[in-house]
Amino acid sequence: MASLGNCSLCSAELAFQVPPPSNSKIHKRKNGRWISPQAAIIPNFHLPMQSLEVKNRTSVDEINKLRLITAIKTPYLPDGRFDLEAYDALMHMQIVNGSEGVIVGGTTGEGHLMSWDEHIMLIGHTVNCFGGSIKVIGNTGSNSTREAIHATEQGFAVGMHAALHINPYYGKTSQEGLISHFEAVLSMGPTIIYNVPTRTGQDIPPHVIHSLAQNINMAGVKECVGNDRIKDYTDNGIVIWSGNDDESHDARWLYGATGVISVTSNLVPGLMHELMFGGKNASLNSKLMPLIEWLFREPNPIGLNTALAQLGVVRPVFRLPYVPLPLARRVEFVNIVKDLGRENFVGEKDVQILDDDDFVLVGRY
Repeated sequence: MASLGNCSLCSAELAFQVPPPSNSKIHKRKNGRWISPQAAIIPNFHLPMQSLEVKNRTSVDEINKLRLITAIKTPYLPDGRFDLEAYDALMHMQIVNGSEGVIVGGTTGEGHLMSWDEHIMLIGHTVNCFGGSIKVIGNTGSNSTREAIHATEQGFAVGMHAALHINPYYGKTSQEGLISHFEAVLSMGPTIIYNVPTRTGQDIPPHVIHSLAQNINMAGVKECVGNDRIKDYTDNGIVIWSGNDDESHDARWLYGATGVISVTSNLVPGLMHELMFGGKNASLNSKLMPLIEWLFREPNPIGLNTALAQLGVVRPVFRLPYVPLPLARRVEFVNIVKDLGRENFVGEKDVQILDDDDFVLVGRY
């Protein structure tokens, strides 16, 4: 090897230099180092942090059979920290009423308002306390591939059974970029892809999903575009969960969806279980529509947070930028509870109309 003179590179660093492409024209610098005029393309040799421990290892088949998955709410203390006592109680209500899985730190759980330390802690806490009774799916997606990889490694390291991944939002990418982004995280374990263009500003087109479906870790898709899209996938053997509660009955029984990833099941898990397990039930579906429409009149999770506070299941604490529904809407909810029957809702306290002053809005936490 030629002498490098005063060059500061050590031999160990030289070992990581990428050799020039064999078909490129080579140039030589005056100091004797060889370079290529073309940019070196470094292959994706990412190796996930995998463990041989089998305690919480879950197969893709176990995930894609889940029919009712709740996008679980994250409750807060008055200072904005997690209220784990209320969270555990809500988790218990989901389990005893037949929910088979939970999304931790999703849109409903306000993962976008959490630090990654909080996010991974909550996933780990959920696995530790409830992982033997329910499948824990951590939302470890990000618009940054680097962050998505790191969070997913941590999520699987603390025992989550599967990951939920959204497509990169705001800084949108090309369709080829979508495939590369998802392939970078699919290597780590069972994964659900989440398509919700109303939030990301970009639809994940079918040909991207069909391409990703060849990956052994692809568990399925949470699809929010509608039931026609769902049928296109299910006709081709791709597992789908409806991401729209108002369409989930038809998605399940008419369009071939495996089930639903639900917001409404935070409130009425037993009724949502019946809707997903009990066969076609247009009567129950119609009965639930006033509640579902009320929940989503404002962006989720505003309605859910307000409802759970009025049921006394969580403290009336909101992390900004979310604020409670106005008084007239809070009165509407009380009437909806009476119509559906208080016994069908989570919690044991009487539903109440909260005053504006009852709510705590937290901007710094």
